[in-house]
Amino acid sequence: MKKSLMALASGTLGLGIAEFVMMGILPNVAHDLGISIPQAGHFISAYAIGVCVGAPLTVVVARTRPLKQILLGLAMIYIVGNLFASMSVNYWMLLLMRFVSGLPHGAFFGVGSIVAERVADKGKASQAVALMIAGMTIANLFGVPFGTLLSNLFSWRFPFVFNALWGVLIFYLIWRWIPYMPALPDVGLKGQFRFLKRLAPWLIILTTMFGNGGIFCWFSYVTPQMIHEAGFSPHSMTAVMMLAGLGMTIGNLVGGKCGDLYGLAPVIRVTQMVMVLSLLGIFFFTRNPYLSVILMFVCTACLFAVSPPQQLLLLQNSRGSEMMGAACVQIAFNLGNAVGAYLGGLPIDAGMGYRYPSLVGVFIVLLGLGCISVYVRRYGKSAIG
Repeated sequence: MKKSLMALASGTLGLGIAEFVMMGILPNVAHDLGISIPQAGHFISAYAIGVCVGAPLTVVVARTRPLKQILLGLAMIYIVGNLFASMSVNYWMLLLMRFVSGLPHGAFFGVGSIVAERVADKGKASQAVALMIAGMTIANLFGVPFGTLLSNLFSWRFPFVFNALWGVLIFYLIWRWIPYMPALPDVGLKGQFRFLKRLAPWLIILTTMFGNGGIFCWFSYVTPQMIHEAGFSPHSMTAVMMLAGLGMTIGNLVGGKCGDLYGLAPVIRVTQMVMVLSLLGIFFFTRNPYLSVILMFVCTACLFAVSPPQQLLLLQNSRGSEMMGAACVQIAFNLGNAVGAYLGGLPIDAGMGYRYPSLVGVFIVLLGLGCISVYVRRYGKSAIG
């Protein structure tokens, strides 16, 4: 792997831990702060909202800056957000720090995707983006379970301290290994959003938001679901979350490879079909621990199998506005995250049990599947709309 891609992957690894560790430590945070599980789910939504705000804000503030300089600035925000999250004394402070921690996320993926595409070998752009995203999947394989273990052994604050220290390493690797790249041509603020006048980008954004949001309806509450429905012990959740991370890692690499071979949009559509079936399986077989783990693996693999194709497809559909276009995938991903966490919590609040978020997720993924199906029918398997 090229050193520049390794530096980007270190960044997405840190962002992955920051975003997903809350799923593993949710019960500990809720208990320590004296709030309910659905209230603790707001910390997931706050991070996601930070992503949605941070990406366009970065375009407004830093679109004329060199790409490497932007990445370094985003790494600094990541360090500050996680450091102060570890010091939070109540619900509101942690909510604010989760929002701050999310600000660099979408912009980092947006700028990182542009850098990855530029350094990629010919015909391997999707795989280069997949290698960048691999950091996030490795975070779920090792980082998130490690954070869950730290939380169970010591305190939920320890994972955030680790994130802040990792941010220092991200800053150093970007400074050393990312080559200088000039700023993108300044098309003006309005020019950054011009690509949204066409239907194709909106179809990609919506399929990302709905497809991933449906998975997050269930995944936001995977820890209580596995404990209370499938019968796993709290201490076994470290191993369970590692298996979820393994699914993400394999799904991401397979999705990147298949995107180069079979076309980006078809890979997204087929994967979302599998999402629907897997979520249905979780709803009906959640009390079977073996099937629950297998279906969890499939769902998390699907979640990241669509990431490289979605990222690259929207980048291709936003030429001239690449920074905003690439960031829009992460905005859509995390808006789906926020909405999914909220909607998934509604049946729990109503006393319906922890298996019902997966059923809500089925209907949301179907909306995403409809959007990508329209894209394929309208623009073909690989054409850019």
